[in-house]
Amino acid sequence: MEKIIFILFAALFSLWGRENTILDQSLQKECLQCHTQQQIPSEMIYRRYLLKYSSKALIRKKIFAYFKAPSPEVSIMPAPFFKKFPIKKRSSLDDQTLKELIDAYIRKFDVDKKIYIIPEKTD
Repeated sequence: MEKIIFILFAALFSLWGRENTILDQSLQKECLQCHTQQQIPSEMIYRRYLLKYSSKALIRKKIFAYFKAPSPEVSIMPAPFFKKFPIKKRSSLDDQTLKELIDAYIRKFDVDKKIYIIPEKTD
């Protein structure tokens, strides 16, 4: 019985890992590839969203809105940015795929996993 449970958990974790790998590959292909070619640091853009909106739910909503109808007015980037870089074309991805890629983007660049708080010493 224990072996069966172990095998089921192993299979479940394997599938979950494979799904994340596919999402990461899609994120690279659909989003990050252009940012890399144009030398636009995605991490900097995420930090701009984080500074302005602070909640991940609101960040997801704002990024989604930008991809559905991109314009300088809804962009997180300042107006002079668009003198150097073109405005993104409207996304042709379906809503579900776009939301999954936005989640993958947030997971990749989120600062929560980079923060380490040193515990206070109690004397």
